[in-house]
Amino acid sequence: MEYKVISEADFLKLLKENHIDEGELPYLLVNKLKTNSKKIATAESCTGGLISKMITDQSGASAVFDCGVCSYANCIKEKVLGVSRTDLETFGAVSPQVAAQMADGIRKLADADLGISVTGIAGPAGGTEDKPVGTVFIGVSLKNSCLVFKGDFSANFNNRDKNRQLSALLAIYCGFSSI
Repeated sequence: MEYKVISEADFLKLLKENHIDEGELPYLLVNKLKTNSKKIATAESCTGGLISKMITDQSGASAVFDCGVCSYANCIKEKVLGVSRTDLETFGAVSPQVAAQMADGIRKLADADLGISVTGIAGPAGGTEDKPVGTVFIGVSLKNSCLVFKGDFSANFNNRDKNRQLSALLAIYCGFSSI
């Protein structure tokens, strides 16, 4: 599965080039969804509901947001979001395959136009050589396509809160850029 890798530096540069302050991303997403009469749903693992919080902190979010699932456990990814048990066992929960299935699953569950997901290793423990702390996969599901992005925030291996914040903001940016 192909995906684009985005580091913290790349992400911050992208925001700067597009004249976007990271704090305004949730506002921009909600307003773009309202303008386009679109609905969003979220499936989160390592961010523990932070994306849903950022969206629902915005005035008018109820017009575009119906559902968020915090699927920290693999059994919830499987039972609620329809993620393949085989893929969970073969690729692990932190993988592009699982991120894509989470995004598709939540979009379908909520009958939304856009589903975004995040699964990763926030740290400070849990990383491996292949998937160090700060590795996240973000899925963006639309009715006819699904994109996956890999966030590489491994420079923050000891900063769980920063990894979660960056992951949530990147997921919101990816959703914003896709509609």
